[in-house]
Amino acid sequence: MKKIFCLPVLLSFFIMSCAGVKPVANTAKQSDETVTIKIVQINDVYEIAPLNAGEYGGLARVAHVRDSIKQQNPNTYLFLAGDFLNPSLIGTIKVDGERIYGQHIVDVLNAMEIDLVTFGNHEFDLDEDDLQKRLNESRFEWTSANVRHLSNGNRDFFKSKRANAVVPATDYSIFTATNSANKQVKFGVVGVTLPSNPKDYVYYGDMYNEAERAYKLASNETNFVVGLTHVAVDEDREIARRLKDIPLIMGGHEHFNMLKKEGNTIIAKADANAKSLYVHTLTYNLNTNDLFLDSELVMITSKTASSPKVAKVVSKWTNIVDEKLKEIVDDPTQVIFTAKTPLDGTDTASRSKQTNLGHLIARSMAYSFNDNVAGALVNGGSIRIDDELAGDITAVDIFRVLPFGGGVLKVDLKGSLLKQVLNYGTAQAGEGAYLQRYNFTKNSNGDWQIGEDETITDDKTYTVAFSDFLLKGLDIPFLTPENKDVIKIHTPTEGEIAADIRTAIIEYLKTK
Repeated sequence: MKKIFCLPVLLSFFIMSCAGVKPVANTAKQSDETVTIKIVQINDVYEIAPLNAGEYGGLARVAHVRDSIKQQNPNTYLFLAGDFLNPSLIGTIKVDGERIYGQHIVDVLNAMEIDLVTFGNHEFDLDEDDLQKRLNESRFEWTSANVRHLSNGNRDFFKSKRANAVVPATDYSIFTATNSANKQVKFGVVGVTLPSNPKDYVYYGDMYNEAERAYKLASNETNFVVGLTHVAVDEDREIARRLKDIPLIMGGHEHFNMLKKEGNTIIAKADANAKSLYVHTLTYNLNTNDLFLDSELVMITSKTASSPKVAKVVSKWTNIVDEKLKEIVDDPTQVIFTAKTPLDGTDTASRSKQTNLGHLIARSMAYSFNDNVAGALVNGGSIRIDDELAGDITAVDIFRVLPFGGGVLKVDLKGSLLKQVLNYGTAQAGEGAYLQRYNFTKNSNGDWQIGEDETITDDKTYTVAFSDFLLKGLDIPFLTPENKDVIKIHTPTEGEIAADIRTAIIEYLKTK
């Protein structure tokens, strides 16, 4: 059995200027009998361009980091641990009448010459035909041991249909690294995906059993095997407990960086939207079968240079967005508000507590009806930026917050139903159905009230601004136009600012 050595620096976080990349320290003795492998890991990347006025992120910068490392070590690979096709502002834009739905990021990943991705749950936000288009456009490998394509009663690997070949996704991928003495190491990469996005064209096998199965198969063909997963960190821990000899799991799903140890395994996740990446250095000794592992967190900032080739592709898509946004707002890059206190749009907060950004959105919804409503409600899951907005805010930022848009409805409903909706939203803390609110609070007796002193009563009718998604009954099953306690619904016309929730926010912020 091979021994795994995690260097002392492993459980520390390293931040460095990324205009260039310094070599990662490694105490393993370099010789003709060792092979050193570098793996650059990113996960949960929805935005291709730098964010927050260029302060952080950007896939052209990631490409530069990888290219810099690869110049020093040809055995360098770039892996993405799921969630990239959706959601994003660019993905919701229509070109020639068809939504982009991840075409932009596949184009960028192709330009980056990425080596391997695993499926994340958001890949299956796309319908079957759109996902197939993205698979066909990709020039990189896909892996997931527990995900299969259901089609015509058959269960098989998803396939990329390219010009001269049909390339199936795999249970595991194998890479061969060669040292200067032309000696080789083979390593495997096993992927699994959490089954949180059920679709009629997707089959999810048990991720633990399938990880074990694929790991055993890959181990028979390689010197060692690592993981590339898109599951919750506790599920990564369970995988590590079952695969006691797996040295490294590169994970996604959580959107903040972490480095955890479970038994002999290191679990690493970078920050979403390429705010950071991990560089994993694995040095394998062919004589002793010892594996040395070192992981370093690299922040992607405005000091990081960009790959010109990738930057060109990013610019192509951002220019498309700018032109499309001009059809809705005159100047998408105009500063409309300055946030002295950061506006919290992180997923965890938006889905679990009242936030200042959620309040601002709901306040804008009420404004869109000249404040002739008792209050406003929007589901926290519609906030997709997973970031804080600070400083100067533009229209583009607002579209990133709510990429799916949608209208604002003015709804007359009974107080009994309104209280039921509010209670349901509170009970859904941690989920997308959690409600961000304006002008609704609980008093000391635990009763819902409007403003500071009007308690909501069952028989009274109230007028409330709702995001139109909420009336579809998807997040709140009983909240539909057919509910007997929904008295009246006003749907705004195209000329009203309430016709697009993002326009409502932009117009409201201009008054501040």
